[in-house]
Amino acid sequence: MCFSATASFVSAGMMGLSGLAALASARQPRELPLAAAPLIFAIQQSVEGTLWLTLPIAPDLPTSAVLMYVFLVFAMIFWPVYGPLAILAIERDSLRRRAQTVCLVAGTIAAFYLGWRLLTYPHVGSIENDHIQYRADSPVPRVIFLMYLLATGFAPIASSDWTVRLFGLVVLLGLAVSYLFYWEALTSVWCFFAAAGSFVILAHFRNERRYAQMAS
Repeated sequence: MCFSATASFVSAGMMGLSGLAALASARQPRELPLAAAPLIFAIQQSVEGTLWLTLPIAPDLPTSAVLMYVFLVFAMIFWPVYGPLAILAIERDSLRRRAQTVCLVAGTIAAFYLGWRLLTYPHVGSIENDHIQYRADSPVPRVIFLMYLLATGFAPIASSDWTVRLFGLVVLLGLAVSYLFYWEALTSVWCFFAAAGSFVILAHFRNERRYAQMAS
């Protein structure tokens, strides 16, 4: 999380519990990827929480570099592919599935480029103004950023389920707030909003279980 180690670990614990509850509520194998998302967010936030602890005392040691790259792999490579896949897996409407497939293709392209960028350009993480900032020598091209946004924000917006759409709205609002007020720490802050939005995923599975019980 973008504000402190304590906040990172507390939020990770809450997301972990939410993820376990969502997994317990999932009724079909195709629901498992989406149900696991809060738990994966919890792992990512725990990694950044540990980075909060190591950066002040060992910014140049391999431990800090490994933690930074693990966090960035989650943020830049994992989510733009996993997110659309998880949402596509639960979608039944054929037209919406086509839209989500486009989002998945865009996210895959963005993930390949960002992965190449991670391997090619040095990245540096530092704590500044109560945030962790991740910097590279090369800016992300606008078209890649738009593809990433399509995968992570618009794939859930295209869902036929209102709770999944709500999650997408949280992601997009998080981007707007991060861009306007925390530009230098955009990656960290936006990931926090996306992680916080993952609590909505638990609401999705609770609603699905309630509807199933009412129908039985």
